[in-house]
Amino acid sequence: MTSNDSVKTAGRFLIPCADVEHPHASELVIKRSRFLTLTAHSEGLDAGRLFVEQVRGLYPDATHHCWACVGRAPGDMGHAQCSDDGEPHGTAGRPMLQILAHSGIGEVCTVVVRWFGGVKLGTGGLVRAYQDSVRENLETLSSVEKKERVGLALTLDYPHMDAVMRLVKEVQGEILATRYEARIHCELFLAREDAVLFRERVCDMTGGTCCFSSQEEVGS
Repeated sequence: MTSNDSVKTAGRFLIPCADVEHPHASELVIKRSRFLTLTAHSEGLDAGRLFVEQVRGLYPDATHHCWACVGRAPGDMGHAQCSDDGEPHGTAGRPMLQILAHSGIGEVCTVVVRWFGGVKLGTGGLVRAYQDSVRENLETLSSVEKKERVGLALTLDYPHMDAVMRLVKEVQGEILATRYEARIHCELFLAREDAVLFRERVCDMTGGTCCFSSQEEVGS
């Protein structure tokens, strides 16, 4: 499956199959400049930056290591970053990010490594070169569907614990932490698309005595 095969729906989106140890690679040569494009799954911006540094270490002789990263769901610009890495402002990172943002793929980082070939491409030529590099790379990138997950904090009484834990297992959730005090406090992850029904069912089985705190997006 490629990025062209899907659109993000109902808390599901595509992520790259390629990891940072085995990134998906493609290459273009434009007016003697070599553009090597590497794409990998990067859950969050910190992971993306680590991937960039890894690529920089692998190709220290390159002229530029330009990159773009969408650390969460496709199109989530609140968790996106890019860098021109010495190319003229706005000619590399942002054009690359534009392609990623509309690809339908999330948790993705792409690095374009350039070796200058002695012929200047001009501002427009650079934009086209970096966008074409990313576009061509994504056309052959394998991806897999991921369910967005949310974190929930739940407080409930002891008699309801076993039933609620069975429900967590039923929806393939994950218990992160449990505190046993006057009441039981649980922190858990589950698929975003299951969160509303999960809360309704827990409220029903506890007679409305449970308490949920705010939820936030988390990676799986």
